[in-house]
Amino acid sequence: MTIHGLLYIALVFALVLGAAFPLGRYMAAIFEGRVAWLRPLETGFYRLAGIDEARQMSWQSYAIALLLLSVIHFSLLYAILRLQYYLPFNPLHIAGMSPRLAFNTAASFTTNTNWQAYVPEQQISNGAQMLGLCVHMFLSAAAGIAAAAAVMRAFTSSGLKTLGNFYTDLTRITLYLLIPITLIAATLLVLAGSPETFAQAIPLHTLQSGIQPLAIGPVALQEAIKELGTNGGGFFNANSAHPFENPNAWTNLLETWLILVIGFSLPIAFGHMVKDKPQGRTLMTAMAIILALGCVGTYAAEAAGNPQQIAAGVQASGNWEGKEVRFGIPASTTFNVAATGTSTGAVDSFTDSYTPLGGAIPMFLMQLGEVTPGGVGSGFYTIIVFALLSVFVAGLMVGRTPEYLGKKVQAKEIKLAMLAVLVVAIFILCGASLSLMTKSGLGSLENAGPHGLSEMLYGWTSATENNGSAFAGLSADTPLLDYGLGAAMLFGRFAFMIPILAIAGSLAAKPKLAESAGTFPTTGLLFTFLLIGVIIILGGLQFMPADTLGPIAEHFLLYAGKSF
Repeated sequence: MTIHGLLYIALVFALVLGAAFPLGRYMAAIFEGRVAWLRPLETGFYRLAGIDEARQMSWQSYAIALLLLSVIHFSLLYAILRLQYYLPFNPLHIAGMSPRLAFNTAASFTTNTNWQAYVPEQQISNGAQMLGLCVHMFLSAAAGIAAAAAVMRAFTSSGLKTLGNFYTDLTRITLYLLIPITLIAATLLVLAGSPETFAQAIPLHTLQSGIQPLAIGPVALQEAIKELGTNGGGFFNANSAHPFENPNAWTNLLETWLILVIGFSLPIAFGHMVKDKPQGRTLMTAMAIILALGCVGTYAAEAAGNPQQIAAGVQASGNWEGKEVRFGIPASTTFNVAATGTSTGAVDSFTDSYTPLGGAIPMFLMQLGEVTPGGVGSGFYTIIVFALLSVFVAGLMVGRTPEYLGKKVQAKEIKLAMLAVLVVAIFILCGASLSLMTKSGLGSLENAGPHGLSEMLYGWTSATENNGSAFAGLSADTPLLDYGLGAAMLFGRFAFMIPILAIAGSLAAKPKLAESAGTFPTTGLLFTFLLIGVIIILGGLQFMPADTLGPIAEHFLLYAGKSF
């Protein structure tokens, strides 16, 4: 490692956390309906859609509205992908996707996963990119943030029977948050060299005097929302390693900032909404500590290099395989950790080529529950689950009343919280193990031994945790993985989100109690490190046996001079 590399990581955190405070305050104003600079346009949407913005929803109604919208948009996206040959903006006449691949892709973009089991330049038209994938990047991100806003409202008052209006939240978040920042970021990307055009290809004259079509399209706008909404679906197969998606070191820094900024801003918004800013800062601090350790740890593993190659004199220092040579190891690993610490499948280097420990850390960050800071919205309501579990554990240890922000945490909330945490882990581990027991699953692996196990485990973790990145050695376009991982994405999104909304509904209905001598403090370093411990123990250690057989075993084999 070098001081310059560590300073780069520090710069990323300084820019993100510095922006999180004003952006969090602004987001709280959006959630409370205090932002209205596009009010005529906003009310026009309500009239067009027949929405009564004043109508409040119970948690059940809120969840049903979210689910119905997801079903409708899943169906529309599936149809677009199957029928893209007949739709506009397809000058290359790209055929429609197969039923299984269309199912996988529709599930992916509806759930904010953006897993790509296809080659975009060859298998999807510009029309499908714009009207299908890009639209869903806005919708899935807004839906996640809306769910987070509903959870925040559970703590704002006493005896609240409603959590807001889903359609109003969705409209305001899209109109006042996602679109403005996306347009600014897309403009900066265009100025840096990213294309934004309806053309699908331009002729490129090669050195052999031939002509090769070079794929282009409306790249900049999709790239901006891809990162801001923690989506990750690349316009090109190389994702953010492609110079059209990520032209230079400045855009790489911008995209890393976009990936992280909303996730870290949501706890600050929470502090403003509950009128207790230290509460939000505590949650943000826990997120930042874990992510910072992940950034430094991954950088250290990759900077140390491959011991076998160093011993053979092939490699001087640092593992450059799979890295983006334009940016260097620290910028490449920081981007990777930012993407896996959130639910962003974007990459500018490829985890399959990382050292075993360098690949283990991004996978472990996903296994923690995508909470550092997690996907837009989903990261916040996930850390709230761990905060509730933390006060419950603290209450058991010291005999204090389990309360969080004046709301009693009782058996119902803990059962729902553990259901949400455990059911996702079971799906990941069962899916990966069943895949490794089938001929089709084993045939999807590019490598044998511990690295092959890591590829499959990473794939199921990424899909179920709605991340979307891959080890790159997994051939995912097979019936087993198209349907299996597609189901994992849907399950990981909604089997977790619905219990969280149920917890919010239960807490909202409870009276808000004043602090007493028996109330466990939920701010400060003590609670921060308790929260980090609960996240690691309850979120991550259930995956340790599988990780031990995968990347950790490969690490010891590598240093023993053995490989598969």
